[in-house]
Amino acid sequence: MNSFCAVFKRELKSYFSTPLAYVFLVIFLFFSGYLTFKKGFYTIRQADMNTFFVNLPLLFVFMVPSTAMRLWAEERKGGTIELLFTLPITISQAVLGKFVAAWLFLGIALALTFPMVITVAYLGEPDIGLIVVGYLGSFLMAGGFLAIGCFFSAISKNQVISFVLSVVVCAIFVYAGMPTTLNYFAGFLPMGLVSAIENMSMMTHFESLQKGVIKFSDITYFILLISGWIYACGIILDERKAK
Repeated sequence: MNSFCAVFKRELKSYFSTPLAYVFLVIFLFFSGYLTFKKGFYTIRQADMNTFFVNLPLLFVFMVPSTAMRLWAEERKGGTIELLFTLPITISQAVLGKFVAAWLFLGIALALTFPMVITVAYLGEPDIGLIVVGYLGSFLMAGGFLAIGCFFSAISKNQVISFVLSVVVCAIFVYAGMPTTLNYFAGFLPMGLVSAIENMSMMTHFESLQKGVIKFSDITYFILLISGWIYACGIILDERKAK
């Protein structure tokens, strides 16, 4: 537990020891606010957070991989990963420590969007429960994207390659559940397979939470998704260590 905490504190501190974290936060807050107010809020003239949550998956597709790409690629490129593996720490503790620190950083980015909630509450009478569940779904979705990015960061020394691969896979998990994509697949695939593709998409489960409905199946989906990619990341790093 002490080893996990040491990695967690080291990683979280590293985010704020350089200007990169602040640049990320500024960019994320700018685009999330712009897409919510400029492109949705004033257009539909409705005081709620629906537009924010609708645009969030597309924003996460690019923003989360930019956070994850440095997790292991930077360690491998700088040669510090060998030093990390010589310490009295297991691969699982190192992976979880880095992942939880990055996930908390993304949680901080989400929490900093609270002025939007205050604005919406001031201008209208939104369902606060709906907003809370929407943020829960957003946090879980960020964790899913981050786990994918963590895996690709572990298999490549190049942060750009890690970023591109993560964006592609994250986009697949988002767009696979879009109605247009499902309608396209329905034209030549069995309905059972189309339904399986829909259930594997993050959008299917995120949209359910976005509506304020907390289902065990949706929470389980995100837990299994995160656990699976993190486990795969650990396997990759374990193989690197053995070489």
